Amino acid sequence: MTHSTIQRWLRAGLALLLCASMAAHAQTRAWLDREQITDGDTVTLNIESDAGGGAPDYAPLRADFDLSSQTSSRQMQWSNGATTSRALYAVALTPKRVGTLQIPALQVGSSRTQPLTLQVGASTASAPAAAAGNAAVFLETEVDDSSPYVQQSVGVVVRLFYAAQLLSGELVLDTPAGASLQRVGEDRTQVREVNGRRYNVVERRFLLIPERSGPLALPAAQFNGRSAGGFFDDMFGGDGRLRAASAPRTLQVQAQPASAPQPWLPLHGLRLRYTAAPTTGRAGEAATVVVEAVAEGATKAQFPELPVPDVGPGAQVFAEPPQFDETFNGSTPQLTLTRRFAIVPRQTGSLTVPGLRMAWWDVAAGQARTASLPDLRLAITAGVAGSATPTLPVDTTSALPGEPAAASPDLQLAPTQAAARPWGWIALSAGLAVLWLLTLAWGWRRRARPRVVRGGEGTASLAPSAGTYTRADLRRAMEAGGFDEIIVVLAGMGGVQTLEQVLERLDDAQQRDTLIRMQQVRWGGQGGDVGEARQALRRAFHDGPHWRASAAATDNGLAPLYPPAHS
Repeated sequence: MTHSTIQRWLRAGLALLLCASMAAHAQTRAWLDREQITDGDTVTLNIESDAGGGAPDYAPLRADFDLSSQTSSRQMQWSNGATTSRALYAVALTPKRVGTLQIPALQVGSSRTQPLTLQVGASTASAPAAAAGNAAVFLETEVDDSSPYVQQSVGVVVRLFYAAQLLSGELVLDTPAGASLQRVGEDRTQVREVNGRRYNVVERRFLLIPERSGPLALPAAQFNGRSAGGFFDDMFGGDGRLRAASAPRTLQVQAQPASAPQPWLPLHGLRLRYTAAPTTGRAGEAATVVVEAVAEGATKAQFPELPVPDVGPGAQVFAEPPQFDETFNGSTPQLTLTRRFAIVPRQTGSLTVPGLRMAWWDVAAGQARTASLPDLRLAITAGVAGSATPTLPVDTTSALPGEPAAASPDLQLAPTQAAARPWGWIALSAGLAVLWLLTLAWGWRRRARPRVVRGGEGTASLAPSAGTYTRADLRRAMEAGGFDEIIVVLAGMGGVQTLEQVLERLDDAQQRDTLIRMQQVRWGGQGGDVGEARQALRRAFHDGPHWRASAAATDNGLAPLYPPAHS
């Protein structure tokens, strides 16, 4: 048998396996990083698709938006015996007008995205007293609710406008009596025009939580700084000092209504959705359900845990710890919570997964509401061994603290009756095994040697080429991907394969510590928070990974090309 014949048989076998594995339906989704902005701001539209067929058609967006910073990335994954290819596209949108703008459905290959809505408000950077005098520096304070309820999260945004070049400065907002106040996120900077004069703007966000009902006095924000000075400062003895204060605010805090559902959850809005909702499954094999909750006006400390679906005795449910992402939508805090559930059916037939329900209080309408998801109905077929009623012994002693218990490696599917042997699959497996042996013999004869990366003295391991991923891929993974995806990107950038090899290659102790911390808190049991660990990762890797310098070349026993000169 010739080498070319072996290669053709091998390619045919691999193609057959790939065709059998890619049975999942293509999914395409789109989302905005913010749903409310002001005129002149920029919002990012993200599109994720496994439909193939190239980049989205952005032409329908140009009627209402200016487009910039278009990026894309693609990732291959092998999960539960299936191969999937996902593409992530991102484009920055700058609105051309204020009001309610529609993001139309976009064509991505053979599928289309769902339409979205963006609220664009007029810029409020007027600060009447300061702007009227065309001041060099002034402050304004904005709250997202002037009559909140007790224990409601209130977003407070302090904006510093300055036209002079600053050498130093301090911006302070004191905590009011009867409430807690904490700074959230990093400062944001932009440029705005007020009364015909251009100002640099620094936005600082705070989270205010009233602790009792009644009037709540929010003190004025204070700024003290020093400018770089100029010709007139030098001539007339100016010292370049700058001072400004915003107007104080008084909030009227409402008591908790007697008819409010418990636990008490005051919000501006709550949306639940499935990001992964299977319709089929196999007995004894895990089907993954992913639920996302977006709460307008809440923090992770206030939001209750998403309940585990009660599927009854027909299946087992293993829940991963939730992942949190806290941002601001305009001046309102926004929490995005994602939780994965692995559902393992015990028997064939129809399995109903009850949809989640959460009661909350609508602070704008002043009434109780309920967010809910529809029930999922899965058609469960027999597992790979043809079992109709498998039993699933689970080894919980080997699970890590806080990690969902995994099925025992010696899992036995106990059929109620003897099943016929799958002779077709046995023949296919035997044929592929023969092809693999022939390929192995051919490779041995050619003595092909894969490239290796030295991992230590006397050791070597196969590794992907360094540079497989870029810093942009790492940034996107840390913004929207899971910890596994972050490790894949870092391994590709460092030319290694595992987390341990990434830690060994990193030269920055802070980067190594944040990766280890993320691994610990991801599965719980070690304390800490996934959202805080993700923020620490972003800060540690903001300028990319810091790799160790390559080891010096070892002595190969050859004389140098240019021997050293002797005196």
